[in-house]
Amino acid sequence: MIEETFTVNNQLSSVDYLQSATLSFDLVEEILCRLSVKVLLQFRCVCKSWNSLICNPKFTKKHLNMSTTRRLHFLSYSNPLHKYIITSCPLHCVSTTVSNKDVTQLEYPSNNHSCAHHEIVGSYNGILCLAQVYSYVYYVLLWNPSIRKVKELPRLEEPRYMSQWTFGFGYDFVTNNYKVVAVLSYYVHDSVGDSVGKTVVKVNTLGTNFWKNIQEFPFDSTPEMDSGIFVSGTINWLTSKPWGEKSCFVVSLDLGKESYQKVLLPDHREEDVTISYLSVLRDCLCMMYGHDIWIMKEYGNKESWTKLFSVSYMQDHPSESYYLTKAFYMFEDDQVLLQYFGDLGLKLIVYDPRIGTFKFIKFENKSIYNMISPCTEFCIESLISPCS
Repeated sequence: MIEETFTVNNQLSSVDYLQSATLSFDLVEEILCRLSVKVLLQFRCVCKSWNSLICNPKFTKKHLNMSTTRRLHFLSYSNPLHKYIITSCPLHCVSTTVSNKDVTQLEYPSNNHSCAHHEIVGSYNGILCLAQVYSYVYYVLLWNPSIRKVKELPRLEEPRYMSQWTFGFGYDFVTNNYKVVAVLSYYVHDSVGDSVGKTVVKVNTLGTNFWKNIQEFPFDSTPEMDSGIFVSGTINWLTSKPWGEKSCFVVSLDLGKESYQKVLLPDHREEDVTISYLSVLRDCLCMMYGHDIWIMKEYGNKESWTKLFSVSYMQDHPSESYYLTKAFYMFEDDQVLLQYFGDLGLKLIVYDPRIGTFKFIKFENKSIYNMISPCTEFCIESLISPCS
């Protein structure tokens, strides 16, 4: 394969071939756009024309469309160093044992506040959105770990009487720009002294130095603490009924119109299921109801909810209580990468719904295994810079 030809190990011979061969510049571009980000960053030093090409926004978008390399990123805290660390490994390695050579550790792009709460909000086009709160101030970063480029957004100050916060990150296809949404929930006292719940929703568009207020969170609902899920140009949050009852519907924010709609959940007969989560599978909104995995094949159409499968593997481990927390990715052979929380903490598994088998993701280094946390996300490798 062409990509195998242009590996780092035989970089010199590949470059010599391209320089000596009578190839048109268009053909060189077609070859380069199929290479990994790591190799392209090194190939920028070959000549001025290659550097100009690789840095061109049109090339970066073309490379993004051709990119097939995806990586999992775990956020963890290093006690000896008192720093947050991003641990990264190729997504294709999770179906086997992940060796140390597959794992890369990246220092969190901002470690000014080691005791702050940190979160991976989401990813799109190879850009991770990271959030942290420290001393009533929110710090939000957009970071492409493939090219080590980071953009810090304007800071957000929270009211001291705030009860919870949640973020969402996605792409506005109307303006062709990235947006971060912050939902801040808090309580105020009315005229008779009763506590009244309020939400403030703020949006930052990449390239601006302010957060814009938009309409409050609608339908007299409260978003779950989990980050909003980006799909089909919208950010989606599960909402809760009063007194902590189970989630009853999804609130969707259209990033282009900056307007809300209610997305109804699939009909489910197991009324005792109180824990549910949203994610994305094959570009569709995905709902996890207990052991059941549903996807909305046509976004916004309740009738398009389809139950993909039920995870039945715990029949082999009846002594362990657990619940699924996230569906990360569905491979071409329909196996699914899932995360669940059990008696021994968070684990990653690859589940095959066709035959009902599963396997735990194994890391050679046990300290890396222990890093798996709710702050886990996968993103595609790209040359897209959050700074441009």
